[in-house]
Amino acid sequence: MKDDFLMPKTYDPRMVEDEVYALWENAGYFNPDNLPNVDEEAEHFSIVLPPPNVTGTLHMGHAMMIAIEDAMVRFARMQGKKTLWLPGTDHAAIATQSKVEKILKNEENLSRHDLGREAFLEKVRVFAQDSHDTIVNQVRKMGASVDWSREAYTLDDERNNAVNHAFKRMHEDGLIYKGYRVINWDPIGQTTVSDDEVVHKESTAKLYTFRYGEDCPIPIATTRPETKVGDTAIAVHPEGKWKKYIGETFSVEFAGVKSSLLVIGDEEVDDAFGTGALGVTPAHSQTDYEMAQKNDLKMVQVINEDARMTDDAGDLVAGKTTLEAREIIIAWLQENTLLEKEEEISQNLSVAERTSGTIEPLPKEQWFIDVNKTFSFKNSERVPIEGIESDEEVTLKSLMQHVVESGQIEILPDRFKKTYFHWIDNLRDWNISRQIWFGHRVPVWYKDDEVRIGEAPSEEGWKQDDDTLDTWFSSGLWTFSTLGWPSDQAKDFQNFHPTSVLETGYDILFFWVARMILMSTYLVGEVPFKTVYLHGLVRDEKGRKMSKSLGNAMNPLDMIEEYGADATRLSLLIGATPGNDMKLSEEKVAGFRNFTNKLWNISRFVFASVQQVQIIENVDADTLADRWILGRLSEVTKEVTDHCEKYEYSLAGEKLRDFTWNEFADWYIEIAKIQNQNQNGSSDSVLLYVLQSILKLWHPFMPFVTEEIYKQFNAGQLIIASWPESQMNLSASDKRHFELLQSIVSGIRNIRANYSIAPNKSVNTIFVHANALQNSEEVLRRLARIDTITWTDEIPVVKQASRFMVGRQQVIIPLEGLIDIDAEKERIHAKITEANTYKESLESRLGNDSYVENAPEQVVAESKNQLEEVKEKIQLLEEELKNFD
Repeated sequence: MKDDFLMPKTYDPRMVEDEVYALWENAGYFNPDNLPNVDEEAEHFSIVLPPPNVTGTLHMGHAMMIAIEDAMVRFARMQGKKTLWLPGTDHAAIATQSKVEKILKNEENLSRHDLGREAFLEKVRVFAQDSHDTIVNQVRKMGASVDWSREAYTLDDERNNAVNHAFKRMHEDGLIYKGYRVINWDPIGQTTVSDDEVVHKESTAKLYTFRYGEDCPIPIATTRPETKVGDTAIAVHPEGKWKKYIGETFSVEFAGVKSSLLVIGDEEVDDAFGTGALGVTPAHSQTDYEMAQKNDLKMVQVINEDARMTDDAGDLVAGKTTLEAREIIIAWLQENTLLEKEEEISQNLSVAERTSGTIEPLPKEQWFIDVNKTFSFKNSERVPIEGIESDEEVTLKSLMQHVVESGQIEILPDRFKKTYFHWIDNLRDWNISRQIWFGHRVPVWYKDDEVRIGEAPSEEGWKQDDDTLDTWFSSGLWTFSTLGWPSDQAKDFQNFHPTSVLETGYDILFFWVARMILMSTYLVGEVPFKTVYLHGLVRDEKGRKMSKSLGNAMNPLDMIEEYGADATRLSLLIGATPGNDMKLSEEKVAGFRNFTNKLWNISRFVFASVQQVQIIENVDADTLADRWILGRLSEVTKEVTDHCEKYEYSLAGEKLRDFTWNEFADWYIEIAKIQNQNQNGSSDSVLLYVLQSILKLWHPFMPFVTEEIYKQFNAGQLIIASWPESQMNLSASDKRHFELLQSIVSGIRNIRANYSIAPNKSVNTIFVHANALQNSEEVLRRLARIDTITWTDEIPVVKQASRFMVGRQQVIIPLEGLIDIDAEKERIHAKITEANTYKESLESRLGNDSYVENAPEQVVAESKNQLEEVKEKIQLLEEELKNFD
């Protein structure tokens, strides 16, 4: 080893990663404007980081997202594209406010109302900034090459300007309206939530079947009898068993509340399910609200924002919680002999995703986006979306469908298109207002009877709307608000929009992906991204979802500290496929740490072996092994490039790992040692060329260790090195001859292992019809530990030898003097006897008609397979025995 060689014997990521990241960041190469030899004419590649919530720390799902996106970005950058990866964080209004409210309650026993709006928001801002700093550090630890100079925040001034502009434009087009409708109310968070933010937890409930009164013949069934004091109708199928009552009104006094119940016909009612009738509660069910609109029914609110019964619910239950009211009404039904049946059922309980509060559908005046209202781009300065005429009447919903149907947006994997269209088809008007304090305040101001939209009035006396906007409203603008919109003259907006790809988890398809498509197609007149890549969930080794409650959650920072960022990234890239969940264990991360060390050791050997470390631009191939490894490098380069362009990172990584470890390290490096000894360093340029190419190919996957190794070339930073290209085709004859060499060496090694021939003992070998390998005789001798080789085209008679065939080629190894022939014959005879005994027992079993007729078909088939296998084994043993005759 050279005296001036300074590469450490072992790779310690803790000593390397922070220093290397600082090297990249200080060089400014994360910024596309600073990339050398890349001008405005170069192809642009852009991606926005799905902004993590400022409510905590990153988990393994985030780590997977960062690993995939950084692989995309580094690959594009090395291809010479003007590459932007724009980072940011999401204010996550409900989640963040809820977290701060809990902290305030636990630490100071105060509510937000005790502090007041401004003082409380200041506490939220401090919390959000602290969380932001933690998250940014974690993103850096993963090696994310994001352009920090363009970092954005969904609640910063630039995004607020974009939000106000978008709100005003949508309001002017009549797409935003204020309406009194039934919404999802979260009694814990004290706010509305969208349909997408409602999760369904499986639970048990009691289903009660009853009549409203003695004079009402139609029974209904419900799990929530407390809401029935707000019923104004009974819905039945128009052609069902209760159709004769349609149009009649039943006056009842239900639990002390006088009600007039109109019987209405509705096709949605299943006559065969339950009683075939439904109690219609317009104020506390979105479905019932829609029925009420069609039938002009009165709406009576009987539950308030605190999930307590209102005065309109009647004296019997007014002021009670919904659960207390339920028990009271059940008791009233029993006393009045109106309860017909009570049974336990399974149901999906609707709860708020962020607070776990049980959702109460309530009527409230809210701001909505109308997804079904028609409009056109005729009088707009915006260019219509591709395939849409300027005077064509469209809706937000039809735009969202059009860009995916027309292929302007590709969704990977393709099966999620069906999910996307199903969601769009059933999309209702989007409730965008929230009753929390943290977030973008609705940009509407009031003064007497005047209303102003979009910008704050400069005069005094104006009061802004108290509500804030749904977080997804601002994050829906993410791809273009971060690039300078609403100024369509912004350089970044012109260069990098539409973005190239949107990478995120499949579980966020509706929350965010669809919202961005809605906003971008309407506000910008183009798609927000050309491709949607959806990754799956990261699960534990048993396939369970990772969670604190199960104690199976893995912290990415812990994995990085123990095994390094490169190993952590590889464990999330290799084995992961689009849209499919992936199992992850600490053992898997540790395994990729071993591969990281292998790459380090391979590189260290190459650098220590060659006469001079340098970048090799062109390389000559003098031997079969040289031509083979360079040809295979070209093939692997093309395969890895193709896979990366198709976002198939697992396939790319698997092929590259096999080439690095098996073909380069296990075969070519071993041959290069022989060639260098015999030919005075003839393999140096090939070794260096293959290594520099491998480092480039691995860089998007494992950037830290590859950059640290690449320093030895003293050729600038690897992050901006050019992506390798295929240079040398592997001829069919070279491929065939080298594969023959591999098979022969492997065959001889197997014989040595089978007969326990000591490593220090050389064997003599006869090659029949293998003259094509004569130029590789020294390689064969050294790799297989052969003493002498005899080349012949005639098959010789050799007793006491082991032989095997590779195609037409036969390899014969005389064993006399290498092993105890008599002992070997006894061993084989014993195996033959044992196999014959087993064969006879199988033949006896299968010769028994009773067994064949009565045993399960699968068992009989297995016995027949075992018989064929043992016959083949006996034949092979007998052929082996002939070698010693």
